[in-house]
Amino acid sequence: MMEFLKKATEWVLDKEEQAAQNCKIDLNDVQKQIDLILQKREKLQKECEENMAELDHILERLEKIKEKEEACQRP
Repeated sequence: MMEFLKKATEWVLDKEEQAAQNCKIDLNDVQKQIDLILQKREKLQKECEENMAELDHILERLEKIKEKEEACQRP
């Protein structure tokens, strides 16, 4: 499904680019699309950073657990 969406998006962008080359595109519409994509990117970046922080926290806890277990196994 993602591959289809990528191809469809590329097709639409190609058509918009052709329209822009022929001066047949509304600049305000393009700016709205740019603003929307920037908002989506910012939201995804924030979510990604939050997820990475949570994974870092989990990894840190697991490393501490591992260290404690390794200490138990030393003679």
